Amino acid sequence: MSNAAVSSPNGAKQGFGAIFSRDLTASIVVFLVAMPLCMGIAVASGVPAERGLITGIIGGIVVGALAGSPLQVSGPAAGLAVIVFEIVAKHGLSTLGPILVLAGLVQLAAGALRMGQWFRAISPAVVHGMLAGIGVLIVAGQFHVLFGDKPRANGLENLLAIPGAITGLSVSTFGAAEAALLVGVVTIGSILLWEKIRPAKLKLVPGALLGVLAGTFVAMGFGLDVQKIAVPESIAGAIAVPGMADFAKLADPMIILTAVAVAFIASAETLLSAAAVDRMHDGPRTKYNKELGAQGVGNLLCGLVGALPMTGVIVRSSANVQAGAVTRASAILHGVWILAFVALLPFVLRQVPSAALAGVLVVTGWKLVSLDHVRHLFARYGLLPALIWAATFVMVVATDLLTGVLVGLALTVVELLPNLKRMRLKIAQQNVGEKEQEIRLEGAATFVQLPKITKALDAAPDGGVVRLDTRALTVLDHTTTEVLSEWVKSKERTGSKVELPNACVFGERLRAAGAH
Repeated sequence: MSNAAVSSPNGAKQGFGAIFSRDLTASIVVFLVAMPLCMGIAVASGVPAERGLITGIIGGIVVGALAGSPLQVSGPAAGLAVIVFEIVAKHGLSTLGPILVLAGLVQLAAGALRMGQWFRAISPAVVHGMLAGIGVLIVAGQFHVLFGDKPRANGLENLLAIPGAITGLSVSTFGAAEAALLVGVVTIGSILLWEKIRPAKLKLVPGALLGVLAGTFVAMGFGLDVQKIAVPESIAGAIAVPGMADFAKLADPMIILTAVAVAFIASAETLLSAAAVDRMHDGPRTKYNKELGAQGVGNLLCGLVGALPMTGVIVRSSANVQAGAVTRASAILHGVWILAFVALLPFVLRQVPSAALAGVLVVTGWKLVSLDHVRHLFARYGLLPALIWAATFVMVVATDLLTGVLVGLALTVVELLPNLKRMRLKIAQQNVGEKEQEIRLEGAATFVQLPKITKALDAAPDGGVVRLDTRALTVLDHTTTEVLSEWVKSKERTGSKVELPNACVFGERLRAAGAH
């Protein structure tokens, strides 16, 4: 980076020294947030904790350098823990590497073919229904780890076994189950208490880290006989390169389908997170196709070393922005700190109880089960989007992740049925004055046309006035409404003024969704 002044996310000009100082501080905060989550997600996925740390290192150093979303942080994600657990249970840990190599290649191809905008066309009802279902599955699985047990083979078994785990506790003896539960409860309680009473001056101190420390100190202080996480002496010992016999499994059509599912879900979660990060700052916007390619490189490398899959992750990304990050250097440095910690201090990680990580995952999973999204969908767009959310949620919990997503996508198509004979959309874009541009939409604006719509919207220059004319629209579905609303808010954060037509039902719908 040159010594010239650079714009920070809030638009202010800063020199190299000030920028590096902010990125350095942010990287330490993200590192502290990432450490317990990398390990916890690995354990929830049914793989050794160090595999998650390797993914965090690659996500920081490699993907951080290549990313199309400079302030987004990549690493192992709770959203993929369920599908990884199923892969390991059905096909073995050695099969995960080839699946991730193929998934990474699929993401690289998607980025090269400029398919990033298509992932933005996925209904928010499907995405949030999927995340809520994943949240329930994570809570149900890690609930048993809190009792010193192992998760069952699938979500329904985990849910059905919960009453037995509770009634199996003893009030007269203090055994392994009771000790693990104490550690887990202390961890969860510490996280929730910190989030409630955290002073403003300490807002950057992550609750997950404090929770793990509290659970670890309780286990050490009382000499509790609880299971600890296993970490090898060196980071090189955690690398497991797939062999030719493992890659030969890619001849199985089900393995190929699983790899495509991993690529699809990882890409959707990444771009959803990137869009959320864009709403947090006024710096450079995400280049979606570049971000897809960077994620592809990351997952390809993760597959070659036997690590976990990665996505862009909102918790670490939001911590990065809130800590004042200015450039991609913060994400890269956080990966360096993980590498240094694992290489120099592995004995510290061996003191962490599995139940403490389970406590972190229970809180993380519960936050994914947000009913605010379905309430918003129902209030703004009626019953169908809410039903899509509910169907996706139920099917993810009752069957598996891929089935749930496919059911949700199939139901999204139902929204198109009344308008099949009038699906055409015309977009007219013209300059109407100095620093004034008009974008006119005519016809049916549905998720099918979203790549075309977003291409036109992204071409509008920042600054000046943009008139978004929706008076000639005949259809505006909920997915497109959400994208348009977010575009309006993003444009206004760059200093542009977006004008919507008065006395227009679709203009009013955009205003109701949050656009001005």
